[in-house]
Amino acid sequence: MRLLVIEDNVRLASLIARHLHEAGLTVDSVASMAEAEAALAVASFDVVLLDLSLPDGDGQTLLARMRARGANVPVLVITARGAVDARVKALDAGADDYLVKPFSVEELLARIRAVRRRAPTLAPKRLVAGRASLDPEAGEFEVGSEKVELPRRELAVLAALLARKGHVLRREALEQAVYSFDDAVTPNAVEAVVSRLRRRLATTDAGIEITALRGIGYILTETT
Repeated sequence: MRLLVIEDNVRLASLIARHLHEAGLTVDSVASMAEAEAALAVASFDVVLLDLSLPDGDGQTLLARMRARGANVPVLVITARGAVDARVKALDAGADDYLVKPFSVEELLARIRAVRRRAPTLAPKRLVAGRASLDPEAGEFEVGSEKVELPRRELAVLAALLARKGHVLRREALEQAVYSFDDAVTPNAVEAVVSRLRRRLATTDAGIEITALRGIGYILTETT
């Protein structure tokens, strides 16, 4: 899952990003409305965390613009504004949830899971192919009834491929699913992650395989 954190407090943004990374999520952080607009224009996000007090305007304005152009990405407002009228305005502008600072990491993660569950374009809770089953929200991968531990990036690749089972997924789409803007992505980075994932799957009885289509991308299919 890839998240966009829009927060101008550098220390808080860094702290949030660290905890989200530890939870197995891919995170991009920006500090202004302009940076947020640029990020939203070039990448797809599963959830947006939005502060309302930004240096170049009110986050509510950004939220209204997003909804006006049809963006349906779940938006969780994170703000120090605790008054009821502020909550009402943000929710009426299109926010999916509202969390007042300070908050606990556990509650933040629970709110993120909740807005994802309510998202209209949400993928099925479990992605299944062959004998493989993946819960992308919990980051749990199972073959049959046995849990298989996978590193964060391999989980992200597998989730993206399972969600498009039987269809070609371009390398660029996998990069978006796995890496944030700040990650140093080498030309063969995705290939390396997929290669490690394929070797790991080969040691299981998952009943799936990943095929590379040179110069195009990858496709996941069932073998049984």
